[in-house]
Amino acid sequence: MLASVTIAPLNHLLRGESWARKRLQPCAGKTARFRVPPFLDLALTVQASGELSPASTAAPNDAVFTLDPGLLPRLLACDEDAYREIRVSGDSAFAEEILDIGKNLRWDVEQDLSAAIGDILAHRVVRTGESLMRWHTGTIRNVSQTLLEYLTEEQPLLARPPDMHEFINEVNALRAKVANLEIRVKALTNQLL
Repeated sequence: MLASVTIAPLNHLLRGESWARKRLQPCAGKTARFRVPPFLDLALTVQASGELSPASTAAPNDAVFTLDPGLLPRLLACDEDAYREIRVSGDSAFAEEILDIGKNLRWDVEQDLSAAIGDILAHRVVRTGESLMRWHTGTIRNVSQTLLEYLTEEQPLLARPPDMHEFINEVNALRAKVANLEIRVKALTNQLL
């Protein structure tokens, strides 16, 4: 059941990006298994059309992708560094093809909306959504900076970075002095013996 829920949106994206289907066509018949322990274990087979279908239970895994659950939000946010943290085993050429397509596959929301509500309204809805996201991230950034400033300046519960650097430098200087003192004490002890 999970496979059918997952495959429909993936195939929708692939239908919108003909380049991705063309790149998957030479991989027809190969199976990729995606594991997100303990939540997901999904095997998909590439069809001759370049689209995906649920893999049969007897199909061998050509490539296995294991992801930590914390990677999913980063992958959805198009964080390319997250792709390096996916553990891959099996056919490396097939796996690299899947990962490269995953990095470059984008959902054209505006095109899908335009079919339902028209081009102009779809364009405005998407631009409004983008503006809302920029406002949202800007607001979060401003609130976090204000909170950090409050906790370091007004109600000092956190140390300011310059104070921390000064403390670290003082600790390092003290460590060097203790090392020198230890050397001197050993030298004096050796003289007395």
